[in-house]
Amino acid sequence: MALIVLDASVLIAHLDPADTLHEPASEAVRGHVDDELRLPTSAYSEYLVDAARAGAIGQARESVERLGLILAPIGQEIAEEAARLRARSNALRLPDALVIACGEIFEADVVLTADRRWARFPRVRVVSAS
Repeated sequence: MALIVLDASVLIAHLDPADTLHEPASEAVRGHVDDELRLPTSAYSEYLVDAARAGAIGQARESVERLGLILAPIGQEIAEEAARLRARSNALRLPDALVIACGEIFEADVVLTADRRWARFPRVRVVSAS
């Protein structure tokens, strides 16, 4: 069983049929149905923003639970690795660094994202329409 870390961009696209990346994101998630899927709590919070605006956090939480995602807390070790990543790259935003750091600290087989800027990092697989 592989360990897969999901970025919010993949989760959002997977759960929103109107998203332009819905099909490739869903294909990527389905391709790891037998693997351990971890969602950093920072990415979970990012995913919940639109639901919070709509007053639908409960429904969004249920969607995550149905997928069987494991919420991965951001602890000291991940926070420190994210800080190191961010310090080496001014173009990398802290929320992105937190997800990439989870992949590193957990020694994930893959970090799934739709953000092409992450392609240079080890473990990262970019989900795209093409």
